[in-house]
Amino acid sequence: MCGIAGLLDHSDAARATVASMLAAIAHRGPDDEGIWIDAGSGIAFGHRRLSIIDTSAAGHQPMPSASGRFVVTYNGEIYNYPELRDALEREGAAPNWSGHSDTEVILAGLEAWGIEGTLRRCNGMFALAAWDRERSTLTLARDRMGEKPLYFGWVDGRFGFASELKAMACMRGWTARMAPDAITSFLTCGYVRGPQSAIEGIYRLPPGCVLTLSLQDLRTPRDWDWLAPRIIHYWSLRQAALSGIDAPLLENDSTLASLEALLADAVRLRMVADVPLGAFLSGGIDSSLVVALMQARSAEAVRTFSIGFDDPTHDEAPHARAVARHIGTDHTELYVGPGDALALVPHLTTTFDEPFADNSQIPTMLVSALARRQVTVALSGDGGDELFAGYGRYFAILNLWRGMRRLPPLLRYAAGPTLAAMACATQRVPGTRDLPQRLGRLAERIRAGDPDALRLSFIGGAGASRLLAGSSFARDPGHSMPPAEIQGTLQRLMYADQFDYLPDDILHKVDRASMACALESRVPLLDHRVVEFAWRLPAAMLVDRGIGKQPLRRILERHVPRALFDRPKQGFAPPMAEWLRGPLREWAESLLSKEALRELPLLDVVSVRALWRAHLERRMDAGTALWSVLMLADWRRRFHASL
Repeated sequence: MCGIAGLLDHSDAARATVASMLAAIAHRGPDDEGIWIDAGSGIAFGHRRLSIIDTSAAGHQPMPSASGRFVVTYNGEIYNYPELRDALEREGAAPNWSGHSDTEVILAGLEAWGIEGTLRRCNGMFALAAWDRERSTLTLARDRMGEKPLYFGWVDGRFGFASELKAMACMRGWTARMAPDAITSFLTCGYVRGPQSAIEGIYRLPPGCVLTLSLQDLRTPRDWDWLAPRIIHYWSLRQAALSGIDAPLLENDSTLASLEALLADAVRLRMVADVPLGAFLSGGIDSSLVVALMQARSAEAVRTFSIGFDDPTHDEAPHARAVARHIGTDHTELYVGPGDALALVPHLTTTFDEPFADNSQIPTMLVSALARRQVTVALSGDGGDELFAGYGRYFAILNLWRGMRRLPPLLRYAAGPTLAAMACATQRVPGTRDLPQRLGRLAERIRAGDPDALRLSFIGGAGASRLLAGSSFARDPGHSMPPAEIQGTLQRLMYADQFDYLPDDILHKVDRASMACALESRVPLLDHRVVEFAWRLPAAMLVDRGIGKQPLRRILERHVPRALFDRPKQGFAPPMAEWLRGPLREWAESLLSKEALRELPLLDVVSVRALWRAHLERRMDAGTALWSVLMLADWRRRFHASL
């Protein structure tokens, strides 16, 4: 696991620029640094290393291939690299190995199988850049589900790429102009969706994709309309979903046994490391299953980590403790309070790179820091909700959509403004604390034109998009609309979440939070074989009486008593609404003052201030919407972004 950066720059400043880019992401790789420059082409690669497999100098990057044709700078892990190494040896395509790193295997694969052939064989998480010295082409690639980030674009006419946006900001001539569609996307659901980053002209390579650019392409700034047709999918979520739906499995014990074997193998692959390894444990279904499968394959007690809160409505630590005791792990927990959150808040927007308002970012950072005290690699249970219909909002949306479809569209659209006006009017009525928020959410949802719009409304909570200064500012790009061939509403919701919520929120959060403290997080449930298998499971096998994740529940019950995990989902978030009224109030007020808000002309200052007063006076709970505004305001200030 590492941080990568690079650019095209023929000037004498190239090395210094790459060094600055690497310094900005030094947290991703504290163990080693490397810079490689091809003076003839002007290509410069940089690498910060977190040593996980082959911690010797033989794993140093950027790394050239045996013939010298390819040079790679790479972030991630290829879990099946021993099998690929054996395959290369059987085919007579193996070099004289210098060490046993997966990077060396990737390079040998590029020479033997080409870029797409190599990536299709890889089981892993990664973002990489490969320079082909023979053809003078740069290839960027990203893993199938988007576990590892990769930004790229042109800054002042120069092409660059990096693991994080803050590294791109180190390029000469950097000016940060907010991308209107991306900001609207953020205010709609709390994260930036799709390939456009929050900064105009800087893009995020989509998951499962490869982009190859010639030297001439690199010299000419390009927009997304030019780039999009040239991006190739070596693996497609769309194809995985459609293929799975077309070849459903039977609802029987054999299918369940096959799934458990596949999950066990995914966990096994992710337990390979030359450094200490552990796991996050919340006590929920997904993390408990991962830990149970880990412990079944470990001769020693697996080290597990969880965070607790003094507020019992947000505290999952007792559940994690009970599961750890039953499985027999070496468990560590840490109880945190407002002071711990307050210490992190000034660093959030720098850590998460773009406007990001999923406030579970705070406990994720805290549990990552806790784990890093003992281990360098931690497995997580992310992905289970999206793959196996685990979110309660799926069933709330299904019920709401059935009712909404009975109403004429004109009536629904007409009711929206009326409900919104009622929400504003009731803010000052005593005894209606929750009513304004409920009316506001209903006003937003009743105008939804499809289940995906409802999905975003549920994800976004109170809907900070209502605070925009004008409806014509920008539109939410809606990148997640599922293919028409996916007809089941539940399956469409799951597809949309896998397409954008998973990579752009969940995995973005886990990557930044863990790498901020040089911890590698691995996600067994997102093994592409598990994803493809999950799409073959009939919806009826996933859900029983409005409760999802049935296959995972049944498998976990073989390892952990149901009483230890069969409970309502709590989520992994701090009591932010109360913290904003208490220890975070002064910080929030500094960003929500009239003077500060004038720096964000896209927001309606009067509406934001009114919402803040209503929240402080406990006339409504507006913590979700206010947190989005606060994250945007702080991000703008720290990145010096303008509209």
